[in-house]
Amino acid sequence: MTIASALFGPYLKAPSIAREARERVERLELPFSRFGVDNYGISKKYLARWFTLLGVLYKQYFRVKAYGTEHIPPRGRAMLIGNHSGGIAIDGAMVIASCFWELDPPRLAQGMVEKFLNRLPLASLIMNRVGQLTGLPEHALHMLEDDRILMVFPEGARGTAKLYWERTSLVHFGTGFMRLALQTKTPIIPFGFIGGGDAFPTVFNAVELGRMMGAPYVPIPITPIPLPVQLAVHYGEPMIFEGTGNEDDRAIENKVEHVKTRIADLIDHGERVRAGFLSLPGRP
Repeated sequence: MTIASALFGPYLKAPSIAREARERVERLELPFSRFGVDNYGISKKYLARWFTLLGVLYKQYFRVKAYGTEHIPPRGRAMLIGNHSGGIAIDGAMVIASCFWELDPPRLAQGMVEKFLNRLPLASLIMNRVGQLTGLPEHALHMLEDDRILMVFPEGARGTAKLYWERTSLVHFGTGFMRLALQTKTPIIPFGFIGGGDAFPTVFNAVELGRMMGAPYVPIPITPIPLPVQLAVHYGEPMIFEGTGNEDDRAIENKVEHVKTRIADLIDHGERVRAGFLSLPGRP
């Protein structure tokens, strides 16, 4: 594959992807008004454009394989909990894309956007229009109460800060997602994302430069753009925990550790599949 074909070849099928994106947006089971906007400000028009771009990346550039999508409920609330890797949010975008392109009917996974993005011109508006809201507890609670799919990376910015040689590891998990899952009686769908650190191989994080820009850091990768490596996401069976969300920290941390262990298993399984030690059928 030449550099030119790697960079521009994926865009050749964008018109057909755009048509399918518009058709699938119409099938989203969301309470859109007659103006094509729901009560969170999510816009059909913006979604069609957003998923056209994600479709090109998902289907053509990164050639993502999604396994275990049958574990994501076709309706009702759920939390997608997984690992972060790579200096930018390729993993989040591709997980969102998998829920839209692989599920029938399609579903809109909604993530919690880092607060510093609100400082970037138009970023907050655009993210809101495509359903990705600022990472505030009240936003997450409202979405789950409305039976949406919430995507959470408990590693937070620490996860995307992993360097290339740390890409398959897991760092400290926050506990807020578990208290929220217990409070709202929401099943947790664990996932392992494979290849993010290979697509965007970060070798250094410029913390001071990031602070100047209002961000936690600026990742410095080996290459200026993400590499067209094949990515994969492996979803596990739903995990349902008993409790109210008001338990003491030790009890919550024990439950979080169960989720973290399951995600580590999914990462290990996914890496073995990619290396050819295990074989799996194509997308379910």
